[in-house]
Amino acid sequence: MENDNTSYETIIGRGEAVLTEKKSRFIATIAHVESEAEANALLAEIRKKNWDARHNCYAYILGKKSETERFSDDGEPSGTAGRPILDILKGNRLTDTIIVVTRYFGGVLLGTGGLVRAYSQSSTMAVESAGESGKLATMRLMRLMNITTDYNLSEKVRYVFTSGEVNITDTRYEENVTFTVAIPVEDADGLMDKITDVTGGRAKTEQGDVCYYPVIKH
Repeated sequence: MENDNTSYETIIGRGEAVLTEKKSRFIATIAHVESEAEANALLAEIRKKNWDARHNCYAYILGKKSETERFSDDGEPSGTAGRPILDILKGNRLTDTIIVVTRYFGGVLLGTGGLVRAYSQSSTMAVESAGESGKLATMRLMRLMNITTDYNLSEKVRYVFTSGEVNITDTRYEENVTFTVAIPVEDADGLMDKITDVTGGRAKTEQGDVCYYPVIKH
């Protein structure tokens, strides 16, 4: 999905993958960051943790439209580490995301081509690991809505939610049932019309804030 005003791709939390290539160990850490300060703080944390590693190469992209890009080879031959890591981020259309690849040198030179492959592969493994653990997400611009209905109509309302990309964030059972849902902004009016139809106008709908909401990729 392309980055636009209504969605962008990112990681939630943090993940890790390890690649061993000709006795060198590449530890790829992928994490969610929303500013250069957060990216630098993560770098400092990883450098402190891996103080005895030869290289901590990285790349990150920030902003809902990927406005900021930074990368570093951290002592590796120019173009063999930071740029390949950045290319993996861009290829997966990830933003507000950093990948740091820590290399422990194993005594065998890999050459420029071998380094590019190792940094690319370890970064790809980190992205794949994040996806397998449910940490990759599409952040969609959503409208929060409160929908209040009688108990005897609540199942009809709940059924309407299954017909589209509706995320139920809360359900309150009081005198009536109130669902709080997040729905893509472009679908909000259509949802209200469907709720009105199935409840004969007896449900109360209230539109709330607009915010980015994660839709986990499986």
